[in-house]
Amino acid sequence: MNQFTLLGKKRFLPFFSTQALGAFNDNLFKNVLLLFIAFSGLYSQEESTTLINLAAGLFILPFFLLSPIGGQLADKYEKSALIRKIKVAEIVIMSAGAVALWFNYVPGLLVILFLMGAQSALFGPVKFALLPQHLTDRELVGGNAVVEMGTFVAILCGTVAAGLLFTAGNSSLLITVFVLALAVFGYLSSRYIPLAKANDPSLVMNWNPVTQLVRTVNHARKDRTVFLSILAISWFWFIGATYLTQLPNFARDYLGGNPQLVTVLLTVFSVGIALGSLLCEKLSGGQVELGIIPIGAIGISVFGFDLYFASQQVVVELGITASAFVTHGENLRMLFDLAMVSAFGGIFVVPLNALIQQRSEPKSRAQTIAANNVMNALFMVLSAVVAVLLLNVFELTILELFLVLSIGNVLVALYVFSQVHEFLLRFVVWLLTHTVYRINHKGLDNIPEQGAAVLVCNHVSYVDALLIAGACRRPVRFVMDKNIANMPVAKYFFKWVKAIPICAQGKSPKIYQQAFDRISQELADGEIVCIFPEGKLTRTGEMNEFKKGIEKIISRNPVSVIPLGLKGGWGSFFSHKKGRAFTTLPSRFWSRIEIVADEPIVPEEVSAKELQAKVEVLIAN
Repeated sequence: MNQFTLLGKKRFLPFFSTQALGAFNDNLFKNVLLLFIAFSGLYSQEESTTLINLAAGLFILPFFLLSPIGGQLADKYEKSALIRKIKVAEIVIMSAGAVALWFNYVPGLLVILFLMGAQSALFGPVKFALLPQHLTDRELVGGNAVVEMGTFVAILCGTVAAGLLFTAGNSSLLITVFVLALAVFGYLSSRYIPLAKANDPSLVMNWNPVTQLVRTVNHARKDRTVFLSILAISWFWFIGATYLTQLPNFARDYLGGNPQLVTVLLTVFSVGIALGSLLCEKLSGGQVELGIIPIGAIGISVFGFDLYFASQQVVVELGITASAFVTHGENLRMLFDLAMVSAFGGIFVVPLNALIQQRSEPKSRAQTIAANNVMNALFMVLSAVVAVLLLNVFELTILELFLVLSIGNVLVALYVFSQVHEFLLRFVVWLLTHTVYRINHKGLDNIPEQGAAVLVCNHVSYVDALLIAGACRRPVRFVMDKNIANMPVAKYFFKWVKAIPICAQGKSPKIYQQAFDRISQELADGEIVCIFPEGKLTRTGEMNEFKKGIEKIISRNPVSVIPLGLKGGWGSFFSHKKGRAFTTLPSRFWSRIEIVADEPIVPEEVSAKELQAKVEVLIAN
């Protein structure tokens, strides 16, 4: 499904419009205030710098104080009504802001900026907690991508509009009309958002922002994958905030100093994120595909490194116009690198947002998202602190700061991917399925979403486990021959995915028994275990006889068994069709693979012979 079709659906368009109008208004007002402080002539350079930093702090402070409260409200109450109340508050706040703008009263404008931050902090958890209730799993990535695109385009438009309105005649009147109109339109749009029921109506509110902040973050840490995803998203905002903050000075110091080029850089960066976000739908095939997260991380660093070198080759002259700047090929390379850094940032962050929404406990989903907002705000503050230290204390140049960001991104990515092995597994599977194979699957909804089960499948190639892991929504514990599990280099990967090595009882009774004990423990813990009952790869293309190990497994842990049939792998580089696997060059790419799942078999009816017959039927049809 094309993600843009969501914009034609009532369950998405009003929400999207409400979100985009709010982001536009926030950035319009904030940038008008910053421009007034910088160019009004009422303040010295030192006072102006202090006030600008104070304004940035006042806008972000409510995210620490009120996001945890917003998370509770979004879990406790129906979300569409809550959004309407928040948008009414925006109209009131902007009305007061319009008065302060009219009289150019900076202290009042700073108070309004703080209240805008408070309104945004309350809105943040409810907007992302609402998406999984109005979108299907296959729409979740596309929906997040469109929201991410809309948000950054709105931020860009708000920033550009602020500059245009600030320099126009009757600027105070025009800005006043715009901020009030945007607030009103945002409220009107919110009235069409469909109902989204409360996740936990019985929730007892904790209004203490400090204790609730600690409680919210601790709650998010219960699921390690979700919490590390939050940290990864926060790192994205660390990078994004650093780039966006430094682009004006970068244009001044490296590109000739024409203010037009600041707009060019902001546009390139924002459009890059929007395009990268939209590309996620294509790359992920309409599902929450974790395999593209490492691709995003790699792209951020690769193009970040090239940006460092490309920026030293730009052709500029003092006050060069935007149109003249883009006529030089060297300059286009720098702009392309900047666009790619942000585009791969979009590819990196969209599936992470979708993952948090999908895997968070439904009753407390909004509180988990609130924890994400708090961590995002913290990392944006840290980005400013780190930039000040590196630029002023360690006397790095802006280009060197960008280079440090790229190196830091490599280190952060390695840490996250070493801790969440699922990301690495999905990355390998994504590469396989986008180069060697094209995979279709049928009946995988027979695999339970929760609880233990055993998958049994025919064994065709060395990558069967990866193909099944890529198709299955849940993590799978694979039982595999110890010689394969201990292959050089690959053994570390198999250890990460918690594969269970096994061998014939006659070869090593100890390893044989340890394998069955591990299988029993994984099933007792409610995991999915996959075995290949043939015990070895086929060398003829025909199935080998199923061993009776499956019967022993079910006798210890009576759980459902789901037969799988894997078709199309015979003849690939990883199979034994032409002798030993891996010994000849690949003769084909984009081979069609199909994985078919049958209905679950109850424990009482499980037998190796019957399972073999069912799998034979699956691969024959």
